[in-house]
Amino acid sequence: MNFGNVEPGAEEPREAKKKLRLLGKEIRARVIPQAGEEAARRLADHGLDFLEPAPAYNSVVSGFYAFGEELDAVPLMLRLMGGGHRLALPVMVGKGQPLIFRAWKPGDPMKEAAWGIKEPVDAAPEVSPDVLLVPLLAFDLSGYRVGYGGGFYDRTIAGLRAEKPIVTVGLALDELKVDRVPHDAFDQRLDWVLTPSGPIRCNG
Repeated sequence: MNFGNVEPGAEEPREAKKKLRLLGKEIRARVIPQAGEEAARRLADHGLDFLEPAPAYNSVVSGFYAFGEELDAVPLMLRLMGGGHRLALPVMVGKGQPLIFRAWKPGDPMKEAAWGIKEPVDAAPEVSPDVLLVPLLAFDLSGYRVGYGGGFYDRTIAGLRAEKPIVTVGLALDELKVDRVPHDAFDQRLDWVLTPSGPIRCNG
């Protein structure tokens, strides 16, 4: 079930996001243990062939290493690597700071960062992604998303967009679609959301 009928109402965006965040976590905790492997396979089956224009050969795609009940992005990343793309993973450098990205491929050494999130080691080369695969807890058709509340991806996307054209693709369960995500000027819209049932072009 999705929670598209949840209405933020007149609440402050922060409180409304907190409500959506909790509901999103509940849905993921219920769905991922039972259907997470199949969902990850279906994401990989879709690939990124829907992007227009298609990412150039050898472009850098940043994914993420699943944390908690996040969707497993690795099968999709492996498909993209097989299609000639270079892979990267995000690295946190400090509270209130944008993410950086380091090159990654299966078998590379990893370290455990804050909250147990796995990241490439410091010796891995820093790269600038062309496509970002973004985790989320809720999304709407305008491309707004609810994350964990730290603002890491919003800062990062804003900084990258100021430097060059990039494409952002949220990875989500279909059940995480909502009617409207409350937002402010700081929030960055996604270009696409990819769910197990297929890609959604955001119309914001």
